[in-house]
Amino acid sequence: MGSDRYYAGIALRVALLVSTIVLLAWMVLHTDWYVSMALLALAAATEAFLLMHFATKWSREVTRFLEAVSFEDTSARFSGLMGDGVFRDLGAAMGRVMERLSKGRAEREEQTQYLQALINHVPVALLAVEDTGQVQLLNFAARRLFEGPCAGVADFPRHGEAFAAGIETLKPGDGTILRMERTAGVLQLKAAATDLALGGKRRRLISLQNIENELSAHELVAWQTVIRVMAHEVMNSLTPVTSLAATAEGLIAQVAGNLPEGDPNLPALADAGEALETLAKRSEGLLHFVQNHRRITKRMVAKVERVRIERVFARLGRLLAADLATRSIVLSIVVEPPSLEIEADAELLDQALINLVRNAIEALRDAPDGRIALSAARDLDGRIVIAVADNGPGIAPEQREKVFVPFFTTKRQGSGVGLTLARQIATLHGGMVAITETKGGGATVSLRF
Repeated sequence: MGSDRYYAGIALRVALLVSTIVLLAWMVLHTDWYVSMALLALAAATEAFLLMHFATKWSREVTRFLEAVSFEDTSARFSGLMGDGVFRDLGAAMGRVMERLSKGRAEREEQTQYLQALINHVPVALLAVEDTGQVQLLNFAARRLFEGPCAGVADFPRHGEAFAAGIETLKPGDGTILRMERTAGVLQLKAAATDLALGGKRRRLISLQNIENELSAHELVAWQTVIRVMAHEVMNSLTPVTSLAATAEGLIAQVAGNLPEGDPNLPALADAGEALETLAKRSEGLLHFVQNHRRITKRMVAKVERVRIERVFARLGRLLAADLATRSIVLSIVVEPPSLEIEADAELLDQALINLVRNAIEALRDAPDGRIALSAARDLDGRIVIAVADNGPGIAPEQREKVFVPFFTTKRQGSGVGLTLARQIATLHGGMVAITETKGGGATVSLRF
């Protein structure tokens, strides 16, 4: 129907143009009406233009339609064709195509936004490394992990040479554990990679998952198992030794008491009695040591509640005020904001902080102007960080991992359990412990929840 109207329109305009030309030719041959001939010539030219415009209208609109499709311009409209009875069907078809394109584009944009939001909320850091060495951090987790921009592989060494070498040698399909150095502490990351080709460019997609908490939890379980077995065996062996030593000491004392004064055996019996007494006391000391340190093998259960950190710090300051005054140590407390709260077990949190502050007090034993700073705030990741900083001698970098090993200590009189317990409590709350250097000297132990 539309084509019939189109051809009819063409035929009508051609007939009108031919009629005008014929009339113009007759006037030229038979009259001297020059003004009329000029008007007819102008009319013929106008009719020819209108004929060409009408004949090519659909091709212009089709061209504009194809250009709109090629540039994904879904805002283009073809109302001119819709108002023309001849091209109404063509205009309607083009309009339907544009509506479908617009709807498909909107759906793609929604899916893209959904996928981007999904990637941003994934806790695993994702980054892409191109063949040129350019690096793109793909989600929030990656930007938080690298603590700032990372434009290329040349920025990897700032997180440790081992980390940079591990990323460089990481093969597609393989997985490895990487040690990443950050200002907030060292992290253990599980890394995996895969290769992609987009737009003719090859890039490597790398995922970095923080497994520090998992490793700490497994390490604690392993240490607890070892200590539990050792404690059991030591106690089984020391108990009879202590008993026999005490019994033998009593027997020697009895025999020595029955001998006359001046007996030549008395000095030897006295030496044997002293040796047995020393053995008994040392055995009792070892038993007490084992019993005291079996507490780190006990399974902790956290009774989580909302705790205001400012009150925890105030309670801690009152509890340790005497020790701090004796050593002339200044304690400063900063909580930002003052209303900051944490979901934790208040008793376990107190225990962890008491151990950390006592460690700091011990580290300041020989410091003339000792200072300890208790602080709490949220970091860039939104996690709550509680830090205990001192201006003591600090902890050497090579010892910062060893201090979490049970019974390892850098203090003259230390049990080597305080940091282990603090780490156990932090892990129980889904957190971690990190040791860094205090600005100006000293050590800072941070609990991240």
